[in-house]
Amino acid sequence: MKNLSASDQYRPQQNALLSALPAAELERLTDDLELVPLTLGQVLYDTGQTMSHAFFPLDCIVSILYVMENGDSAEIAIIGNEGIIGVPLFMGGESTQSRAIVQNAGHAYRLKSQMLKNEFNAGGSLHRLLLLFASALMTQMVQTAACNRHHSVDQQLCRWMLLSLDRLPSNQISMTQKLIGNMLGLSGDNVTVAAGVLQKANLIHYDRGQITVLDRPGVEKRSCECYGVVKTESDRLLPLSVSLDS
Repeated sequence: MKNLSASDQYRPQQNALLSALPAAELERLTDDLELVPLTLGQVLYDTGQTMSHAFFPLDCIVSILYVMENGDSAEIAIIGNEGIIGVPLFMGGESTQSRAIVQNAGHAYRLKSQMLKNEFNAGGSLHRLLLLFASALMTQMVQTAACNRHHSVDQQLCRWMLLSLDRLPSNQISMTQKLIGNMLGLSGDNVTVAAGVLQKANLIHYDRGQITVLDRPGVEKRSCECYGVVKTESDRLLPLSVSLDS
């Protein structure tokens, strides 16, 4: 059987925002959309850096981190095939005080920043979809801040895993311990302890940065209310996420 090339395997419609566009609007963008592979740990933009492109994830997850002056970081949101990396571009800015780093490798379509701004300013369907996504993203950021302040480490880990699974085609999350710690603002030891608690409860299997969720309903029960708040608002505002096979 002939192996499919990346261009044959992936299509813009595998991103929910692009899939929700009327055919004419999507066709107008197609020639300017560039399929690119994204590797684990790749930085798409950094604090204060001018954004040259926006990214529409397909089968990858990108984490948005706030980075302190001493280098410590904490995740404030994750974005998968439901959205776009580059909100500041259409909200009036060219840069932001955060870092976008690939949490799970995969592919995305990228679009030059000026093309995105032109399309947004045209006031069509993409304009409305991007504003809805920005609203959902703000809810996730606010809820994440509250969760990091008020809930236990294992509850935070459950929330993070559930949000990640919603954006992945399987029940496995491939992450290094260090990267998980960076996402949650925790030391490696705290990550190990929290993962060990969940593994002992037979909710996950954790081995060298590979998390396999064995009991999703159990993880949802163990999580705090923050996951449900974010998911409900995202489902209310955004088009349904699409399958890679669609």
